[in-house]
Amino acid sequence: MLKIILGTQNEHKIYEMNLISKPYGIEFEMPDTKNKAFNPIENGETFEENSYIKAHAAYECGGGELYLADDSGLCVDYLDGAPGIKSARFADTAEHRIEKLLDVMKEAKNPHERTAHFECHLVLLDNKGNVLNKTKGVCKGEIAFEKKGSNGFGYDPVFIVEKLNKTMAELTEDEKNLHSHRGKALSDMLVWLKHNYL
Repeated sequence: MLKIILGTQNEHKIYEMNLISKPYGIEFEMPDTKNKAFNPIENGETFEENSYIKAHAAYECGGGELYLADDSGLCVDYLDGAPGIKSARFADTAEHRIEKLLDVMKEAKNPHERTAHFECHLVLLDNKGNVLNKTKGVCKGEIAFEKKGSNGFGYDPVFIVEKLNKTMAELTEDEKNLHSHRGKALSDMLVWLKHNYL
């Protein structure tokens, strides 16, 4: 089993990604913070830059052979791509972020005005801090008028996945892993690891 340090402190993200990676013989673990705190300053201007910042912060904590991080966010066309890289900082809690999004979208009455996509970028570093590979995943859809579903996290309850007519939070774990932006980016990364590293 190849263990990769994942630059996050989100246990749900670790759980989701491990569901996808286990068949490949890969397991993700959180950074070891006994000697150094994992506290990346996400001041990049793109998802990819923030992914690198988080992966490098995990690398600085040490203890692994490989280090991976993702940065992802919700890009709403009606809001000119916002909240984008500031998705996690759109408001102070997940509940408030959803409330704020629905509020600023209330004048967009038609579904075609509410198009959006989730975007995820992954950056993989080796044990010297060098970039080994980068992948990207996109999931298209639209913003719902109200919350539906209880799975997932973040904006999942108000993001209707294109062609499925369900919010991300209404999907099963298997459905989400197949259709989500993170699932797509991770699958491409796992295939690369299988052919180039394992």
